[in-house]
Amino acid sequence: MCAEPIERVEFTKEMKKDYTILIPSMLDIQFTLLRNVFRSYGYKMELLDNDSRAVVETGLKYVHNDTCYPALLVIGQMINALDSGKYDLHKTALMITQTGGGCRASNYIHLLRKALKKAGYGYIPVISLNLSGLEKNSGFHWTLGLIRKLVAAMAYGDLMMLLANQVRPYELTPGAADAVSKEWIERLTVEFAAGRGFAKRVMRSYMEKIAADYAAVPTDRTRVRVKVGIVGEIYVKFAALANNHLEEFLASEGCEVMVPGLMSFILFKTDNRIEDVKLYGGSKLKKAVATILFDYLAGMEKFIIDIVNEQGVFRAPTPYSHLKELVRGVVGYGNKMGEGWLLTAEMLELIENGYENIVCAQPFGCLPNHIVGKGMIRRLRELHPESNIVPIDYDPGATRVNQENRIKLMLSVARERLAERGDAAKGARESVEPSPAAANDGGNPAERVPAAMTN
Repeated sequence: MCAEPIERVEFTKEMKKDYTILIPSMLDIQFTLLRNVFRSYGYKMELLDNDSRAVVETGLKYVHNDTCYPALLVIGQMINALDSGKYDLHKTALMITQTGGGCRASNYIHLLRKALKKAGYGYIPVISLNLSGLEKNSGFHWTLGLIRKLVAAMAYGDLMMLLANQVRPYELTPGAADAVSKEWIERLTVEFAAGRGFAKRVMRSYMEKIAADYAAVPTDRTRVRVKVGIVGEIYVKFAALANNHLEEFLASEGCEVMVPGLMSFILFKTDNRIEDVKLYGGSKLKKAVATILFDYLAGMEKFIIDIVNEQGVFRAPTPYSHLKELVRGVVGYGNKMGEGWLLTAEMLELIENGYENIVCAQPFGCLPNHIVGKGMIRRLRELHPESNIVPIDYDPGATRVNQENRIKLMLSVARERLAERGDAAKGARESVEPSPAAANDGGNPAERVPAAMTN
């Protein structure tokens, strides 16, 4: 017997006026700024922040435990919010991304509707956030202006996350870097509400001030920190709810954390449309549109890189074009399910930039990640013997203690290598410094021979 089809409830023009749209959390800075852009267009959006164990339990109640862990968490977070009593359920809508690729993420929206029906909320509309035309709603429309402003907000967020992560481990006053982030989120919120802060000239001015404010935070750069990078499936990589507050844990272990930003992922997804036409054929019009968007995103990425380099204090992100070159001969560009070859490229980027200690965070059973993440570790070790990579699986049954113990083992190796490098550097300095006796008699006698006598 076939299951009864689930009816899609459209988000209408009338709903836009007084419906609250709930969106799941993933990146605190970027998603807050993106939400504020949507608000400036009249959408009453709210970013969910419920992240207790109840979210996981709710997800397990309405989503099969063998389903992708991010789906379980996103759906659990949304239904948990609906159960909280905070919202008028007949004036509430949900929004979720839909990539249209081969990853299970394309099916989250259908799993969400199934869960809503099971929970008795089948009347709540769900908006698909996609650029592929997979689903359309009369109450939600893409415009070039909206896309441009969302890209700008993402750029601001990536810049702030990048700089905060490089300041926080060395700040003399705990919380100083986060205070800068909070101040600029508030300032940009005011600007976005007034329709300002999006022109390139204004963005350059603001980004220069943002970089200067982070650079002005008093720090002690003599502190020895283990440099650790985080890569993985996009949701588990970024969302504290999914990775058991991984960044906070690494900070408590005395690490400097580097997390590649959101811009490279959006470039990757856009570039895939172009590569698909190259590899398999297809619409030249779609390729042309994707190329225009890609060039705009690449220009925005260069914008961030230039500003960080001009500041001269921080390490800038790697250009997408270089990321693509890093994996040439390692993994093919047609490998694009989930994070695809980009995940491998980000590990190579981190190693190249001195973050050879890497946590590869992945949902348990995530096939794309097992191929381009865990499956590439051996190859990366062959190319870079100094790499120190630990894959960590996250799912409802995985214990936080076991995850953190595996990470601690990786960090113990990192600290040993750091100490060895420190000893080697000290030995090298001592070998080139003159002994006290040599210093007293003027050094090597041969070096005191006049130049004329050596000819």
